[in-house]
Amino acid sequence: MTRRFRGLALLTGLAAAALALSACAGPSSDSPAPTATGTPDPNATLTVGLVLEPTNLDIRRTSGAALEQILVGNVYEGLVTRTQDNKVTERLAEKYDVSADGLTYTFTLHDGVTFHSGAPLTSADVVSSLQAVKDDATLQGHAELAGIASIAAPDAKSVVITLTAPNQNFLFSLTGVAGLVYASGDTTDLKDAENGTGPFTLKNWSKGSSITFARNDAYWGEKKAGVAEVVFDYIPDFTAGVNAALDGSLDVLTAVDPNLAPQLEKSGQFALTTGRTTDKGTLAFNNAKAPLDDKRVREALRLAIDHDALVEAVGAGSTQYGPIPELDPGYEDLSSVAPYDPEKAKQLLKEAGHEKLELTLTIPSFYGTTVPQVLVSDFQKVGVTLKVNSVEFAAWLDDVYKNHDYDLSFVLHVESRDFGNFANPDYYFGYNNPEVQKLYAQALAELDEKKSATLLAQAARIVSEDHAADWLYNGATITALVPGVSGFPKDSINSRIDLLDVTVAK
Repeated sequence: MTRRFRGLALLTGLAAAALALSACAGPSSDSPAPTATGTPDPNATLTVGLVLEPTNLDIRRTSGAALEQILVGNVYEGLVTRTQDNKVTERLAEKYDVSADGLTYTFTLHDGVTFHSGAPLTSADVVSSLQAVKDDATLQGHAELAGIASIAAPDAKSVVITLTAPNQNFLFSLTGVAGLVYASGDTTDLKDAENGTGPFTLKNWSKGSSITFARNDAYWGEKKAGVAEVVFDYIPDFTAGVNAALDGSLDVLTAVDPNLAPQLEKSGQFALTTGRTTDKGTLAFNNAKAPLDDKRVREALRLAIDHDALVEAVGAGSTQYGPIPELDPGYEDLSSVAPYDPEKAKQLLKEAGHEKLELTLTIPSFYGTTVPQVLVSDFQKVGVTLKVNSVEFAAWLDDVYKNHDYDLSFVLHVESRDFGNFANPDYYFGYNNPEVQKLYAQALAELDEKKSATLLAQAARIVSEDHAADWLYNGATITALVPGVSGFPKDSINSRIDLLDVTVAK
């Protein structure tokens, strides 16, 4: 029940990340972010082009990458946060300690932290915020805090959280929506207003067009934001986004379509970076339904796919042959598990009694046709006829995610550290392997990070060798910046864009 709730939360955010599907090629992934020359202008306005606008701003009750992308770290903060490479670091807490048994976390708050309303932050605010998420199943992040036994504030600067069992992912969960801190008893309507502690405040929301942040000059941190304002212009059409950049309307364009990137490069107006993500282009197999309940059939389908050619076709960052991406603990190169081998695929299908096989791929319509076209072509070469059922996302959630009524499906799973989906037999994959479930539980309970990662890698190898799904690619994202912009994040910007260190030169 817990993991199902968590999965739903991430999937309802896929619409934002889905639009980044084709935004995954371009410059080398190790291209350095541009450094501006000239003097930073503290009065500058930074204009950023984004794809998907939030429906409302209440990040507590509304799921979706569009909210986390702009609000976490900029408007709202937690005790800890994560770096671009997914490492945990302090934020509202100046330090934290973990007991030897991994059950008790003690956080010490920074001095002088205030909410945008001017009210001082105390440990009571932290306790009320986390307790609400733990107790209320309707709040985002509820599942992540389910393992908390108690939350206490021994004094105004200290917070003590006790777990029912050790959880290697607990600190990381606090870097997300589950760990955000709000003012206790605050009556702000968070659907279109805010009262966070971050380096920016909400200045204006022109619904259907843009959201504007203003620098919080009373920010508690060692430094204030490097720009006076940030304007997020929402442009859902990729071509329109490039046109807006070329006409000078934008300083930064995110989710650049690789087919349009040459226009920006040739213009000489922009530097382009390619950033890493934890986005996993996942071809789901319904492991609980014939003929996908036969391991030979699942393996054959994986062997039939030319992953390198598919990556080239969609512009994804790199191939991925297992359930854990490179930025997450437990990653291992599993390319040897399912190399391109259509002849072996035919042999396996023959052994399974399916030399001629018809399957249906259910895919949300906003993903376009590139992935289905490649799969139809590759599968046809091994005797598999693939029918493509393109549906609205709401129908996908109902048919595939909720009712498990599908053969194959494709979505972009964007959440970090979501391997637990393969340890959950109730998840829509229908994959049930007790050994994987045991290893995952051991990985969570393991206090040593390296040992935990080793256990995850063992479990991930089993999942890949069971061919529980196919991971078509690990996505990347292209960002275009005018030369005057410096400090704009490069990696993981589909999930969040930390703007504190961004400057614009005069």
